[in-house]
Amino acid sequence: MKRILFFLMALMVSQFSYAEAGAAADFVLKDMAGNKHQLSAYKGKWVLVNYWATWCPPCLEEVPDLVNLYDRRKQKDLMVLGVVFDYKDVKEVNEYVDDMLMSYPIVLGDDSVTAQIGPAGVLPTTFIYNPQGRLVKIKRGIITRAFIEDMITGKK
Repeated sequence: MKRILFFLMALMVSQFSYAEAGAAADFVLKDMAGNKHQLSAYKGKWVLVNYWATWCPPCLEEVPDLVNLYDRRKQKDLMVLGVVFDYKDVKEVNEYVDDMLMSYPIVLGDDSVTAQIGPAGVLPTTFIYNPQGRLVKIKRGIITRAFIEDMITGKK
């Protein structure tokens, strides 16, 4: 009986470790400027991967908070990657990025991105990784500066 219990516990631990390893999968995204962004390169920083679209009002609403946070914290403890989906063409995306003064890197979303990060049922959706590179939260809908700061300081 003890052997069976030990075997079952060992099996549970190995499955837990496997699930944890999957949650920490290292992604590589290429932004519109041609720069590669790998999750493991940002170890020690919080990483936000924000899915958005140019036609999305809540996406428009959250951009100033994301820009503000990125500009204030990029040298310290935060990386923001914007991933645009459902756009007409690159020119439309560039105009939107310029109009909104988006200073963080922008990635053109496609199947390879969702295969690495995950799908989004709604826009905006933000995937939040802690400084150890673990996915700790998927926030569907608008995200605010206060929400992110609470995550970083441990209040959420």
